[in-house]
Amino acid sequence: MKNTSQQYDTIISICSNLFAKKTKDYGTAWRILRLPSLTDQIFIKAQRIRSLQENETRKIDEDETSEFIGIINYCIMALIQLKKGVGKFPDFTYDEAIKYYDEEVAAVKTLMENKNHDYGEVWRDMRISSITDLILMKIFRLKSMEDNNDILEVSEGRDANYQDIINYAVFALILLEEAN
Repeated sequence: MKNTSQQYDTIISICSNLFAKKTKDYGTAWRILRLPSLTDQIFIKAQRIRSLQENETRKIDEDETSEFIGIINYCIMALIQLKKGVGKFPDFTYDEAIKYYDEEVAAVKTLMENKNHDYGEVWRDMRISSITDLILMKIFRLKSMEDNNDILEVSEGRDANYQDIINYAVFALILLEEAN
């Protein structure tokens, strides 16, 4: 029996360690990014994953793993921006950035556990390419919401889409790890 919660924590630990190191290197420069800019960064990462999945030749020596990690971290930044607003300059301390990161991760993991219970871990039977397509679909939904100033008739908001993207990316990383 696989322990999804433990696997999830292992993946998030890798992501949060990278986030912490980059925060030490760069500070919180990302605070100035508006949400559409973060969505576009996530889009770039997802498109690159899709290209890696479809193309046999690679000219840059990075694999899907680093791109999925980037997606997770950019989504967490977006969730923080949704709650705290966009900064005019890098206005968080290192400790604040880590605290807000951990708060978002806790909320997203709870969502994953609830959905994983209800869906019976069906993601384990999915192809990584399908997960990539679902991430891209969520990104296009986000772009549409942003273009429409978040005026929604019946749909979930941006936060739910960023959270789903994080969970899909974690699932993809778990599947990649299990395949090796």
